[in-house]
Amino acid sequence: MFGRSMFGAVAALLVLAAGGTAQGSGLDSDVGTAAATPGCGKTPTLRSGPQTIQSNGKTRNFILRIPDNYNNQNPYRLIFGYHWRGGTANDVDSGGSDRDLWAYYGQKRLANNSAIFVAPQGFGNGWANSGGEDVTFTDDLVRLIQNDLCVDTTQLFAMGFSYGGGMSYSIACSRANVFRAVVVYSGAQLSGCSGGTQLIAYMGIHGLSDNVLNIGLGRGLRDTFVRNNGCTQQNPPEPRQGSLSHITTTYSGCRSGYPVVWAAFDGGHGPAPIDGASGDSGARTWTSAEAWKFISQFGPGTPPPGAKQIVGAESSRCVDVPNTNGTQAQLWDCNGQASQSWTNTTERQLKAHSTKCLSASGQNTGAQVVISDCTGQANQQWTVNANGTIVGAQSNLCLDANGRGTANGTKIILWTCNGQTNQQWTLR
Repeated sequence: MFGRSMFGAVAALLVLAAGGTAQGSGLDSDVGTAAATPGCGKTPTLRSGPQTIQSNGKTRNFILRIPDNYNNQNPYRLIFGYHWRGGTANDVDSGGSDRDLWAYYGQKRLANNSAIFVAPQGFGNGWANSGGEDVTFTDDLVRLIQNDLCVDTTQLFAMGFSYGGGMSYSIACSRANVFRAVVVYSGAQLSGCSGGTQLIAYMGIHGLSDNVLNIGLGRGLRDTFVRNNGCTQQNPPEPRQGSLSHITTTYSGCRSGYPVVWAAFDGGHGPAPIDGASGDSGARTWTSAEAWKFISQFGPGTPPPGAKQIVGAESSRCVDVPNTNGTQAQLWDCNGQASQSWTNTTERQLKAHSTKCLSASGQNTGAQVVISDCTGQANQQWTVNANGTIVGAQSNLCLDANGRGTANGTKIILWTCNGQTNQQWTLR
């Protein structure tokens, strides 16, 4: 089905897997509301088909597939499909000889026009991710698509086979606060793992007799997120050699919303094994349905990965703000929705709605604290202290519930830090 290119450069893959270095279950599926992107409501300029983009000073290629019945008011899932070593974006997009039955690892057919798909093209038909350039490429694609199309920012997924599986694992390590879940088919650490300590929903699929990337490499990737997600350690059952079957295990004990699933099969290096037969067939494989079952459990509006609520010590209410620039933040009953889901970034931003930042409108006491597009400026930088205060980098003033109010609708302002409980907050 895939041709010789999928199995090419085996020796190079083995060297990368052995010596590559890392770079610098229950699910509450209907919590929260969809966080829409700037592309919602716009007439799109992007079209389905091959595209180019400038990323990191280089021209990069990708293929985009927009639903046939695209509605610019409906936030869609966004699914990335990374190709294998020697493969191409076109192989992922076309589905090879199995065509629509296997396009995007079978997910395009199962999504039935409910998702936007993108197939990036790697340099040299691989994902070396030198200096993190392939992660940057992914970042640039996310930004481009979200600014032009209507995407649910809580519904980003990545999947790939072999080298593409290594790239999906790299995304899980470095972009767990952007992507909701990944599916890794017969992967290994081939594209680095910058970070690798945050929670993200994870599914691994691997063959017992894989002679390109030994199943032990796939187990190692899986175990990273078994630890991160707080799952109960176990040795999940795997089929016996010669059974031509598979066993799928969902780990127990994982943090709610961050499951880990492991599917081992009696077979070799391929993404589309068949129960009861040898070889691969995208038209007959069980992996398509298992992967779709995994990613589709995350219903629209699941809170962004890693997001937390900012809860007032005095009020027990949450800092809440809609997705409208210039709107002043307020206290409101905690409800887990996107308007109360905050990510404390490495740039010291408090980020909500994917592209919006908590911002000080001035540097004086009484200045309003509002939501606005993230710019990286000092008025959007905050220090979250161990004593519960949140201090503006520009003003050195504290996040404050105005007038020591505790009711719904109490406005959030800047005020001289005074140690009172209306200036104490918990991120949880």
